[in-house]
Amino acid sequence: MNEIQNRQHVVKQNRPERTMEGDAFSFFAITALRLAGHLTAAGDRLAKPSGQTSARWQVLAAARHGDLSVAQIARALGITRQGVQRLADVLEGEGLIAYAGNPQHQRAKLVLLTAKGAERLGAIEIAQARWANELGAALKPAELDAARAVMGTVMQMLEADEASQG
Repeated sequence: MNEIQNRQHVVKQNRPERTMEGDAFSFFAITALRLAGHLTAAGDRLAKPSGQTSARWQVLAAARHGDLSVAQIARALGITRQGVQRLADVLEGEGLIAYAGNPQHQRAKLVLLTAKGAERLGAIEIAQARWANELGAALKPAELDAARAVMGTVMQMLEADEASQG
């Protein structure tokens, strides 16, 4: 018992002090990470009947635009180009997307949604609309708008920090 207390004392002793604002931001970040996990799990459940995952769903939705390369989709989703490339290759193999020439860049093909992909995406979006309507009804639109604004500001701050880090 005494050894555990000594270890806890060392852990507390080495812990840097945060301001009230730092604590508030840390709690916000932890909550956001937990929310992201729940949203991914919910997305997986919504996409599963169409044989998809939330990650594949995101690429299908991005492919709907038809004028984005894998790298552009990756930037828009905030994930790696390699990760999107792997997903896109699988989706192409299943006939859900197709690659097309890019007049802006010879090697960076555009990702296009096929008719089969549009059908799968449509089924997922019908389920997502019911789910979003149900959950959204429990909150006021102004509350969700305020939360989205805070998240948008934090994302801008993090993007600026990443850019300054090189």
